[in-house]
Amino acid sequence: MNILLTGATGYIGKRLLPILVAQGHHVICCVRDPKRFNPPDSLLSSIEVLKIDLLDIASLEQIPSNIDAAYYLVHSMSASKDYLILEQKAALNFRGALSKTKVTQVIYLSGIINEDLLSKHLSSRKNVEDELNKGSYHLTTLRAGIIIGSGSASFEIIRDLIEKLPIMVTPKWLNTKCQPIGVTDVINFLSNALFCEAVYDKNFDIGGPDILSYKEMLLGFAESRNLKRWIYTLPIMTPRLSSYWLFFVTSTSYKLACALVDSMKVEVICRNDDINTILDIQPIPYKESLSRAFTKIDSNQIVSSWKDSQVSGRLNFNISDFIDVPSYGCFKDERTRVLKSKERATEKIWKIGGKNGWYKGDFLWQLRGYMDKLFGGVGLRRGRTNQTSLTAGDALDFWRVLYADEEEGRLLLFAEMKLPGEAWLEFRIKNDQLILTATFRPKGVLGRLYWYSVYPFHGYIFKGMIDAINQ
Repeated sequence: MNILLTGATGYIGKRLLPILVAQGHHVICCVRDPKRFNPPDSLLSSIEVLKIDLLDIASLEQIPSNIDAAYYLVHSMSASKDYLILEQKAALNFRGALSKTKVTQVIYLSGIINEDLLSKHLSSRKNVEDELNKGSYHLTTLRAGIIIGSGSASFEIIRDLIEKLPIMVTPKWLNTKCQPIGVTDVINFLSNALFCEAVYDKNFDIGGPDILSYKEMLLGFAESRNLKRWIYTLPIMTPRLSSYWLFFVTSTSYKLACALVDSMKVEVICRNDDINTILDIQPIPYKESLSRAFTKIDSNQIVSSWKDSQVSGRLNFNISDFIDVPSYGCFKDERTRVLKSKERATEKIWKIGGKNGWYKGDFLWQLRGYMDKLFGGVGLRRGRTNQTSLTAGDALDFWRVLYADEEEGRLLLFAEMKLPGEAWLEFRIKNDQLILTATFRPKGVLGRLYWYSVYPFHGYIFKGMIDAINQ
């Protein structure tokens, strides 16, 4: 069957794609930026890639008419203040495009919306569901709450809080109840619902067997890591203050923190578990979800991470817009060394950042990351998804990977920190040389002042970095 998959570069889409291929389907992957999409070679013969923006009706004309089913796995929760309007428009455009196809079923992953008073985020999910429900196909909506898995936003936020703070004074919304579900179960529900007539034209809540408060989830995480933690709740923390608290302590962006805090005031508990019987799925408990997530992390097998999505950074751009490093009107700092060992240098380049650090002046990188956080930037807390490999689109601390070809010996990074301009950092191995180039395109006088103010540190950081890589 021909399956249309939106959100193919997202946290859920990346994990669902190989399952659909394994089931024998041909998958048409809709992505806004093909350069961010790096599926394994084993899938290439069974997929097709379309460059599609759901807010651009013209791009939707590429959708083939012979699709049999479609997955709607996109959202704009932290990309814009107007995400409620944008999400509804995207759903409307998508529904219009599908009306020109022979699609039988659309499966939409939404949020649990059983309360009368919903957050802006959950209201938006409901509006999208209502819009998709007007189509001429059979809509199946699966509503999930907190998703637990290696690389998920919820898991990483809980991990940041527990591993960094022995004592927490928290807002009262930590007493709100929710029903977390493991990412493996989410993928099972999504794949098993495909062409299952029993779920046509219906919506279902999906969740694990445990109903927990957010405080209980945090303490359960601490117990699973053999950490002793004390959590105290206060009724005086405003949503804004709570958002700032979440933003500074964890790796989440401020916009995402605001949306999460707003949603955490609403209980997300399943109405029933009828879908478990229909699809013959028994979701695993919360603690087992945590255990599986850490197994993936320990073995360096994180398939996808929310940090690699566009909304985790400060910019919403296509890689192709920045992959050609400019020269006109730019400042450059280029350093060259004669290679001692190509293999060793390549290995170090591909392990740079995250827990491995930047090989020189890590305290200065951390200070820059802290300053970036103070001014609303991403800081260093995103780290890296995989400790040994990099692909285009990956987040790497406060950089975004634009190009990564280990065989060619080239790694190009683009800065997502707060800057009065645009910055690139490039590592290149060419013939017998190791080349490190920092490029900065300033915006106005402030950008030029910024370059001259940090230039004295370049001699220490970049000289030390290239020498360490070349050891």
